[in-house]
Amino acid sequence: MAQSPTGRRQAGWADPLFRVGTGAVAVLVIAVVLGILAVLVNDSMLSVRKFGLSFWRTRVWDPVAGDFGALPFIWGTLYSSVLALLVAMPVALGIAIFLSELCPRWLRQPLAFLTELLAAIPSIVYGLWGIFVLAPAVRTLQVHTPDALRRTPFFSGPPLGVGMLAAALILAVMVIPFTATVAREILKAVPVSQREAAYALGATRWEAIRLAVHYGRIGILGAVMLGFGRALGETMAVTMVIGNNPQVALSLFAPQHTMAAVIANEFTEAADALYLNALVEIGLVLFLITVIINGLSRFLIWRMVRVRPTRVVAPVKVPLAA
Repeated sequence: MAQSPTGRRQAGWADPLFRVGTGAVAVLVIAVVLGILAVLVNDSMLSVRKFGLSFWRTRVWDPVAGDFGALPFIWGTLYSSVLALLVAMPVALGIAIFLSELCPRWLRQPLAFLTELLAAIPSIVYGLWGIFVLAPAVRTLQVHTPDALRRTPFFSGPPLGVGMLAAALILAVMVIPFTATVAREILKAVPVSQREAAYALGATRWEAIRLAVHYGRIGILGAVMLGFGRALGETMAVTMVIGNNPQVALSLFAPQHTMAAVIANEFTEAADALYLNALVEIGLVLFLITVIINGLSRFLIWRMVRVRPTRVVAPVKVPLAA
């Protein structure tokens, strides 16, 4: 390798080649995303031209009459994902705290392995478990729900077992390993000096754990948003337990639908161009919602890590004792 006049080695062609190669990979990622967006827009233009923005707010989905609206699927996707996140977030955070702070050393690795193993189970297996175990349990819960609650909008509906509650619970089970694993790694990365400083100031173990969670709150938020993105795009397990009824309802027991589920169920049955374009437009809507939610999460993280102006306090002169 050649030497420069200053005595430093010159990289020759290696550094420029490495720079161009890594830059090409980065550009390729952007090109793939833009290519997916272009295909979705191009293949949904017939539906976009006919329905316009009303496609987003119309509740009717009638392939026979050629009338399509995506509101029930948008509602079902967001409703089930938010419910799953509300159930999974405290459980996943508890698992992460226990594994990183409280678990005995001999038990830590087996529990971490089992938690990560849940993420490797195929979604179709979760769906079968949901049909044979979760749906009967939800049906039993609904049958034993007091009549006063069943008359409210949140608990009305036929005792079928399949519905929004079953879908949210199975999504929560699928989201927990992703969120818990990432949150555990974040808590493990918190410097030991943070905990030692808390103990030195007389903090209890609970207060030291709170300090560690606060220190890693940005990474934990990223773990939660990763789980939320996982829930938005889940297809097979949700399709098997949500009931697949395109309606907008607050009831946890009512059968509903999601965007991913309707694409999986009806794409092979699309008999005409408008029907196919409407399904592709649902995919476009799902793509845009995912991008918007990820953008909002990045904005929230940016707000949290933004450097705040620091006030400089002038030193106080203390008079010396005589």
